[in-house]
Amino acid sequence: MPTIEHNISQSTIELLRQYAAQYETESFLEGDPSWFMHHVEGHENQEVIAFIASALSYGSRQQFMQKIKHIYDWSEGEPSYWLKSKEYENCFSATDMRSFYRLYKYSDMRIFLNRLHQLLNEYGSLGNYASSLKNNDSFTIIDNICRYFAKSSTCIIPKDTQSACKRICMYLRWLVRDNSPVDIGLWSDIIDKRTLIIPLDTHVLTEAIDLGLISSRTASMNTAKRLTTTLLQVFPDDPTRADFALFGYGVNKFNVN
Repeated sequence: MPTIEHNISQSTIELLRQYAAQYETESFLEGDPSWFMHHVEGHENQEVIAFIASALSYGSRQQFMQKIKHIYDWSEGEPSYWLKSKEYENCFSATDMRSFYRLYKYSDMRIFLNRLHQLLNEYGSLGNYASSLKNNDSFTIIDNICRYFAKSSTCIIPKDTQSACKRICMYLRWLVRDNSPVDIGLWSDIIDKRTLIIPLDTHVLTEAIDLGLISSRTASMNTAKRLTTTLLQVFPDDPTRADFALFGYGVNKFNVN
């Protein structure tokens, strides 16, 4: 991780810890894409539906939740089997140019799911893939996921780690953090949660700037790493718990004195 860019005041530390405790609760799942991994059975199914849900989580929450729900329903609660058996081909045609969600056409989804199918057939599960990299640092996992999917020319997974890779960082938060009512900790023995990187988008960046945690206005991987390093002052063993704190600050910022 980079060196600390900003020292956080004690009052800000206390505020962020307060919001994390307030918002990291089971009620957070309602209306959040992490809900889906709590409603399938078996580790492989949880890994797969979480990966798909995170990949589609941008733009209007109301709209992308509906699209994830389509896939959840089509897979009949067995997304791992749905992918391995290529049943997804019945839902996504390689020649269908209609929009599935925003910029993603049905054909784009087919390319993305084809590559995910190949990964599952090659490694057996996403967890096995992560374990095969033999490195417990989250950035290594993020970089390798980008490289793996870049070979299929899919537009849904970033081709490299120049961007903040927000949705992959969020996916790893879901799978790695343990002792949480939201995150499920399946990979807590694969990746050290202290190396997780804050899922950074323009909204999170705005809140972080407002709190004086970061000065950069570019939502890049370097910015995400610097912000995460700063947040270690608040949560030394679990920096991405700050994701809940920043969410809570965004909800309540106009009520903060």
